[in-house]
Amino acid sequence: MAQLKITLIKSAAHRLPKQRKIVKEFGLNRISSSVIKPDNAATRGVIFQISHLVSVEEIKD
Repeated sequence: MAQLKITLIKSAAHRLPKQRKIVKEFGLNRISSSVIKPDNAATRGVIFQISHLVSVEEIKD
């Protein structure tokens, strides 16, 4: 199953509270921090909401 590497490239400060919450729940604390999440519809939907703050790379097994 493919996975996604999500990296925070812009600060979540001064953003909508919902966007800050998403960044925090993903575990992205600082700029350049990364997490690996499964590639599914739910994850992609959440990434779409904060796409201007993160970069996404596909990791294939």
